[in-house]
Amino acid sequence: MSSSANAMPTASEYISHHLKHLSTSVQKGLVDFTIFHLDTIFWSIFMGVLACVFMYCATRKSTSGVPTRIQAAIEILVEMVDEQAKSIIHGNRKFIAPLALTIFVWISFMNALDFLPVDLPNAVLSWTGLNHYIHYHRIVPTADINATLGLSLGVLILIFFYSIKIKGFGGFVRELFSAPLGKSIIVAPFNFVLNCVEYLAKFVSLGMRLYGNMYAGELIFLLIALLGSTWHFDASASIFGFFGHILLGSVWAIFHILVIFLQAFIFMMLTLIYLGQAHDAH
Repeated sequence: MSSSANAMPTASEYISHHLKHLSTSVQKGLVDFTIFHLDTIFWSIFMGVLACVFMYCATRKSTSGVPTRIQAAIEILVEMVDEQAKSIIHGNRKFIAPLALTIFVWISFMNALDFLPVDLPNAVLSWTGLNHYIHYHRIVPTADINATLGLSLGVLILIFFYSIKIKGFGGFVRELFSAPLGKSIIVAPFNFVLNCVEYLAKFVSLGMRLYGNMYAGELIFLLIALLGSTWHFDASASIFGFFGHILLGSVWAIFHILVIFLQAFIFMMLTLIYLGQAHDAH
């Protein structure tokens, strides 16, 4: 992480090292173009599979009698999502309600990776000897803007799909030029520009909101982790750093529980709202 193999990294080197991705790139002249963030792809897929396994194991032994705590929690979650979908989507919800549930559970699992100690991935790589091949690794997919914008792009595609499915292609195009300022041909270009800006704002804001919150949370965990290493730099600050690391880390971790599930809930609700708007005509 630093220029010397035996020297301890500075605070800036420590943070910059933890914020770099395991990625593939292509050299074009003097510029490296990143192709894939392999760590983001791996952990996104892994947490998606883990979420499916968890939901399957939690529901396969469900009974009509007295439910277990896990079964009761899953039933409450499913009913909550279905009620939200019912109040927003005025139409067929056979796909949208399960989609909303999937979004909430998947994002919650990806966000929950932020609870793992920030140095644990590097420690595991060192124990297994993989650190000779994997120099950088970030474990939280939703702290990568590529992942969150990928999720919002999927939602945007569904918005276009349902807009065309419900209103027809002609109705969708007509709405682009006739709303919200009216059907006059004079304001048609302004309507089109406003609708394009609206779709772009939905796409960007949906992904940036999740990314910004999770990236900030990850950065705060890194800053708190630095308190625990103050003994490397100043022995007189070691006691303060040690207890500050434990106290602040515990408080932020407890508060972060709310952030993790709140961000998943907000992403799910905005998805339902945007798809509900796609079902409604202006």
